[in-house]
Amino acid sequence: MIELKIRKVGNSLGVVIPREALDRLGLKEGERAFLTEAPDGYRITPYDPEFERQMALAEEGMAAYRNTLRALAK
Repeated sequence: MIELKIRKVGNSLGVVIPREALDRLGLKEGERAFLTEAPDGYRITPYDPEFERQMALAEEGMAAYRNTLRALAK
């Protein structure tokens, strides 16, 4: 378990994520992380859950129109 300390950043509050956690998440300075709600609390992830949802919809559309897309690609 890694403890995060809440600090004042300008008029807001923020947390500093230790280097060890950033390395495990594969994050570097300037990149975005997402705080998502989970059944047991919250989790921090480098993956955008909205993008994942959009990709799933795109994959469904591509599967449904597979032959049409193949013909258009020629």
